[in-house]
Amino acid sequence: MADLWSLIVLDPMINGLLALSSLFPKAAEFGLAIIILTVVVRVASTPLVRRQLKSTKAMQEMQPRIQELQKKYGKNKQKIQQEMMKVYKEAGVNPIGCMWPMLVQFPIWIALYQSIMKSLATTPENLLDLSRHLYSSPRIAQAIPVNSQFLWLDLGQPDRTLILAILVGGTMWVQQKMTTAPSADPRQRSTSSTMLLMMPLMFGLFTMMFPSGLPLFWLVSNVIGIATQYVITGGWGYLKRPSAVSSAQPAARKRR
Repeated sequence: MADLWSLIVLDPMINGLLALSSLFPKAAEFGLAIIILTVVVRVASTPLVRRQLKSTKAMQEMQPRIQELQKKYGKNKQKIQQEMMKVYKEAGVNPIGCMWPMLVQFPIWIALYQSIMKSLATTPENLLDLSRHLYSSPRIAQAIPVNSQFLWLDLGQPDRTLILAILVGGTMWVQQKMTTAPSADPRQRSTSSTMLLMMPLMFGLFTMMFPSGLPLFWLVSNVIGIATQYVITGGWGYLKRPSAVSSAQPAARKRR
């Protein structure tokens, strides 16, 4: 299974990353290659992201109706599930529609992560492991070893300046905030607020622990995600001021 994964997914991505790096000046080759490959992967996955965002938005708009059903039928879980399925069917929404596009993207992100880490080859053992994945190509051979310096970063070492951690955490918070709808349920609102803070803080911490090549990928991916969500949803979503969001929701309900 591991050999099949390398043959079909990992090896092409590693060699593509190294081939890209050979096209750029030595001073910033690998950093630019990470950015370009991340952009290519994100653009290629845009149809999946569009479907995920639309499904998520539809599920959020249905929350008031679902809460009404929960109040109406109390602890009768079977009846609630039956009525919820009717609501989903009437709205033409698949409850797992916002999940499967994300699951499809996971192998891509894992392969991209592995290709960045393996291409850096910071030790002789890692360099030997990298050689097992390389195609026989002069262009790829001349890219080895890669130059890990990019801007102020050593892509093979964690960033100790905290600049990258702040950028990764901040862009992740913005991306999450754009799609996190305010809830009338205090418990759900508390959970959403906690997740909205915990995920950026956790990835900010990871940024200070992992080689900077991976957080650079996270940062570029977050920025593209923000731009994609802005274009697909037609605005900043729930990043607006609470007053603006709350005033927009009654108008949307009136239109329905």
